[in-house]
Amino acid sequence: MTSTSEARAVVLVEGDSDRNAVLTLAERLGRDLRAERVEVVAMGGATNIGHALEEYGPGGRDLELHGLYDEGEERFFRRGLERVGLGADLDRDQLAELGFHCCVVDLEDELVRALGVPAVEAIIESEGEARSWGRFLSQPDRAGRPMQDQLRRFMGTRSGRKIRYGGLLVAALDLDRVPDPLAALMAGLA
Repeated sequence: MTSTSEARAVVLVEGDSDRNAVLTLAERLGRDLRAERVEVVAMGGATNIGHALEEYGPGGRDLELHGLYDEGEERFFRRGLERVGLGADLDRDQLAELGFHCCVVDLEDELVRALGVPAVEAIIESEGEARSWGRFLSQPDRAGRPMQDQLRRFMGTRSGRKIRYGGLLVAALDLDRVPDPLAALMAGLA
């Protein structure tokens, strides 16, 4: 990827799974983010948004800012953007106008909804993880939970799985069904 010293824009995402999903979607859409001088930065969690905005925003490298965030982490993004002078009392629509898009509940949840449970289960099977998935579902604390929540939780149970599935789920998407936050992010980078 382009080094941020050459970048014109930065996409700030919470973690590596989100970064993998964004990069996979860009590739599927025939976009070369390197040539577009766009860097996708995994911040290591939403609580790091303030530091990232200081580095890449108006008081730092002054790059064009974009991002994705999980619904439960919105307050960190709102406060960070306000702290660097990009608004006050920001609501979700205003965050989106600034280029920061909310994933409800998180990006994996958005992707599972876009694909549907059977398609995600087929991906799990194609990855040779059907037995692990079955064992996960048979755990007593899993009983009665919505399947969509089960799938999201399963992806986070093994190191590296969430990162891998971020790309796999996007690779399986019908491009007419790209979740709104991802579609809005890509449109904003044009």
